[in-house]
Amino acid sequence: MPHHLKSAQPKPKQSNDAVRQTVERMLAEIAEQGDDAVRRYARELDKWDGAFKVAPETIEEASRRMPATFKEDFAYSYRQVTEFAKRQRDSISEFEVELQPGIRLGQRLIPVSKVGCYIPGGKYPLVAAAIMSIGTARTAGVDHVVSCAPPRDKDGIYAPQLYAMHAAGADEIYVLGGVQAMAAMAFGRVGIAPVDILTGPGNAYVAEAKRQLFGRVGLDLMAGPTEILVIADDSADPALVATDLLGQAEHGPDSPVWLVTTSESLGRAVLKEIDRQLETLPTAAIASVSWRDNGEVVVVDSDDEAIAVSDDYAPEHLEVMTRRNDYYLQHLRNYGSLFLGEESTVAYGDKGVGTNHTLPTGRAARYTGGLWVGKFIKTVTYQTLTPAASRQIAPIMSRICNVEGMAAHQITADVRYTRYAPKNIEGD
Repeated sequence: MPHHLKSAQPKPKQSNDAVRQTVERMLAEIAEQGDDAVRRYARELDKWDGAFKVAPETIEEASRRMPATFKEDFAYSYRQVTEFAKRQRDSISEFEVELQPGIRLGQRLIPVSKVGCYIPGGKYPLVAAAIMSIGTARTAGVDHVVSCAPPRDKDGIYAPQLYAMHAAGADEIYVLGGVQAMAAMAFGRVGIAPVDILTGPGNAYVAEAKRQLFGRVGLDLMAGPTEILVIADDSADPALVATDLLGQAEHGPDSPVWLVTTSESLGRAVLKEIDRQLETLPTAAIASVSWRDNGEVVVVDSDDEAIAVSDDYAPEHLEVMTRRNDYYLQHLRNYGSLFLGEESTVAYGDKGVGTNHTLPTGRAARYTGGLWVGKFIKTVTYQTLTPAASRQIAPIMSRICNVEGMAAHQITADVRYTRYAPKNIEGD
């Protein structure tokens, strides 16, 4: 049976009512008052009173300021992510099939028209996020991509972010953060045409705005605090395991970090290593709180038990450092993205090894994967029948309609049975 060497702190039941009500009010005001409400919230919350749409010359200036090494690194990550997205795109296809004579059914793949990509600023102004959302949407064939990011200072968007948003393929870029950014893209405010899908992570208010806007627009994922789970056996390096756990813990004080191990001695060594590394970690002020409140070390009796525990947690990021990595690859079911072997790490996935870093959290990996090129493509179907096939199928459909009590539906089938009788088809 699994037992804990360290457990997360019990979390008090928290009410989301204040966040929900605040977002509800903001969305209602932006919907009703339009641009004036967006400007007011931009001044109040982001201290921004300048133009929202970023001018081409501002983008050009940001590009000039970027070191060549940054541009080369960005180009590498962009190429990796979009090439992988292209392979994903190639894995789905259009087709047409004649399941029986005269009945042809088909599938088409149609990219959505407009996508709004939010690139968060906050504590860590993310650069790779532009690749993951904008670049993937572009690879899917989206016609128009608009992107928003909050101002970093009086000059607007953090220059590396601005460069990344443009280089990833955004058609328009706006200095706009938080709920007001989501609302502006969804409703069509401050010059933005309403979008079809919203993407991008953010704080609790951004997440709540996405939840309330769902239906008006599509969403990538409803993401919460980022997570990592490491599965390790006695062949793993405790120092490396500790390093990877703390690598995610620095995201924020609410980020869960979990170790599941078949070796109690490895678990205890990792506990010591984390304490040691926190003494010199530059972001220890954040990571130590995350580890203290959300860190867990679970000892299990076997690989299969480790898999069962991990599948129950359904982590966003899952690292496996064992002698049997291939076994885990074949049997694990619930995770956002899997990192096999000590040579891979979550940071690679986050910054541009090729897989997308927008992933399910809060056990959502039980029923969904992460953002991928298919999110921006509608899989639609069509049918076409010959007159003879229509007459043949009509009585079957009619009887099903009758059982359901749907008389008008039944009539649409019955009239075709008569319409396509042989004598009518032949013009008799």
